[in-house]
Amino acid sequence: MHTSLFWKNHFENNLKNQRIDWGINPNITEHEKTQILYSLKAWQLGETSDGSHLLKATSKYAHEINDLEYIEAVKLFIKEEQKHGSNLGKYIDLIGESRKSKDWGDTLFRKIRYFNTNMELWTITVIIVESAAQLFYKSLEQATNCELLKSICKDILIDEAHHIKFQNERLHIIFNQKTFYSKILSLIGYSILFFLTIHTVWFGHKKAFIAGKLNKTSFMKQMCYKYFNTLKYIHSHTTITPKNMKRSILNLTT
Repeated sequence: MHTSLFWKNHFENNLKNQRIDWGINPNITEHEKTQILYSLKAWQLGETSDGSHLLKATSKYAHEINDLEYIEAVKLFIKEEQKHGSNLGKYIDLIGESRKSKDWGDTLFRKIRYFNTNMELWTITVIIVESAAQLFYKSLEQATNCELLKSICKDILIDEAHHIKFQNERLHIIFNQKTFYSKILSLIGYSILFFLTIHTVWFGHKKAFIAGKLNKTSFMKQMCYKYFNTLKYIHSHTTITPKNMKRSILNLTT
């Protein structure tokens, strides 16, 4: 299991990586735009959150467990998400489109986040949404022939694999401090949240997923695979080393 300091250093170093060549011409066709533009704008908006409610929950939790480095790690995690929003927004500007300022899906999740001060609920929610993001950005990458957009998506996918690992480790810590019956209740809650989230994501963005050659059956199967990997991980008692961390991250990208 990695320390908060490890993740803080990881995010600091990763934010220095510049993987996108902005000199590439954004050559997306009008047909490709019609397939992905709504979802592209909606996910870009979702990536721009200031993370204030997450930080509030994080600060409360970190002080309870006396791990203030965790606050700094989460701040940098949020900064990486904002980087994704900035890059997607820049791409939207380059193709001559306007950014969204409001979206029903983003509004729904923001309403839920507003009332959530529980670190466990925050963590499982982020894991589920980030898992869906992996499938979305992979679909977005494959939905057009635009090399710039592909580059942006690849950059996000690299970050997302580490994000899920970061959150899985935290959920492992929280989950294994629970009693047997509390674990059962948590697993029921996780599964309800998972079911509702994946259907909301598919309903809102199926056009973009299909454009990226991902149908509903495949989407659901892959989301279940990712979710069960998380459940398997939080039930494990294996000490994670840098070597098998790399292996785990590779698994999360599939």
